Amino acid sequence: MQDARRDVLAGMVATFALIPEVIAFSFVAGVDPEVGLFASFLIGTIIAFTGGRPAMISGAAGSVALVAAFLVRGHGLQYLLAATILAGGIQIVFGLLRLDVLMRFVSRSVRTGFVNALAILIFSAQVPQMLGVEWHTYAMIAAGLVIIYLLPRLTTAIPSPLVCILVLTPFSMLVPMPIHTVADLGRLPQGLPSLMLPHVPFTFETLHTVAPYAMAMAVVGLLESMMTATVVDDLTDTTSSKARECTGLGLANLAAGLFGGIAGCGMIGQTVSNVRYGGARRLSTFVAGFFLFVLVVLLRPFVAQVPVAALVAIMIMVSISTFSWTSVRDLARHPKVSSIVMLATVAVTVATSNLAAGVTVGVLLSGVFFAFKVMRLMDVRSEYDAATNTRIYRVAGQIFFASADIFADQFDLRDTASVVRIDLTAAHLWDVTAVGALEGVVTKMRRHGIQVDLIGLNTSSATLMDRHAPLIQPS
Repeated sequence: MQDARRDVLAGMVATFALIPEVIAFSFVAGVDPEVGLFASFLIGTIIAFTGGRPAMISGAAGSVALVAAFLVRGHGLQYLLAATILAGGIQIVFGLLRLDVLMRFVSRSVRTGFVNALAILIFSAQVPQMLGVEWHTYAMIAAGLVIIYLLPRLTTAIPSPLVCILVLTPFSMLVPMPIHTVADLGRLPQGLPSLMLPHVPFTFETLHTVAPYAMAMAVVGLLESMMTATVVDDLTDTTSSKARECTGLGLANLAAGLFGGIAGCGMIGQTVSNVRYGGARRLSTFVAGFFLFVLVVLLRPFVAQVPVAALVAIMIMVSISTFSWTSVRDLARHPKVSSIVMLATVAVTVATSNLAAGVTVGVLLSGVFFAFKVMRLMDVRSEYDAATNTRIYRVAGQIFFASADIFADQFDLRDTASVVRIDLTAAHLWDVTAVGALEGVVTKMRRHGIQVDLIGLNTSSATLMDRHAPLIQPS
């Protein structure tokens, strides 16, 4: 009973931390607040049952909103709903095929670049709201930032972003000012969401339009959710099913799209808050989602009067806290290739405003740099035994597609020795490119009348040779 009470209270605290960020990210995505709030209610309640990480809070916020913004501006809300449904389907397939293991190829440098780029994009999305406005807006933003950053020094019982809204909203109502409010952004929920299919033509042209955005939303959402789940694993010293989390998020996003909501993902700030306040089970996740809807419906008139300046202040705080400031210092300490990967991820993401593109470039660069590093570790040394007229090549290291050509170039194909012995005891053949390179060396030497013996192949390398180069028989 005590555990259930802690979960309920922690979930309620997470809800209060959820509301301002969901509204703010709905604003970033260019959709009505009800779209983000409906989605967060559905995602939070559904993933409480289907997700793989207990106590994790998910909602319609984060990097997914940034991807959605470009689709909304270009094609409208209905295309966003179609992309949300498709993104959910992609995530379900991702989980069922257990492709969550691909996230292991996302290096720390790429993850750092991802969060830094996310922070920059979040901040840049606030700039238009600070241009062409009266001084009152700047004063409200400044007051919001003061509350957000100074209140935690006094108490952390109530999330400071929520206090920011609770203070600035009544003030703006009592002291009329020329500032925008949430009501100016669009509709707020008035009841339960209803099932609806997107009003878009079901054609290949529509699929061609929404598919790139859906893929980006799916990948970015999964990446952020996996990172959030890993954080909770570390905080609680437990493990979780990442594949189930992928499937659960896909089901939740599928439902969100069918009921008129935007896609979402794991929310690291609210999740950490939930865990620190005692949330440890799925009940806390469910309470966070369900209580969100109850609050928004009951407090709709108040939420409508929330100043946009307060949301801008919250998003500035989110961008500052998201950015990894230690990564700037680490540029001089970390290996250059790691810094290049991080900076490239940030540069591509900011230039394209596509988080998925930045992550893809970062992963590819990490793979290329790793291949070059491993390639340089391969070594071929030769020695000649005049008594037996035998040349011995001792190979050490990893032979694969990136090092195969360098490996082949180390051999004198017109050697004057009558016998050539290639010792592979300290080497490993990884792929058909490596087998092809070895096969080419042996074949060309034998063509010139040289007896070639292969020795020291380990079991897996020998199996690969038998399968793809059966005519080359090791000794």
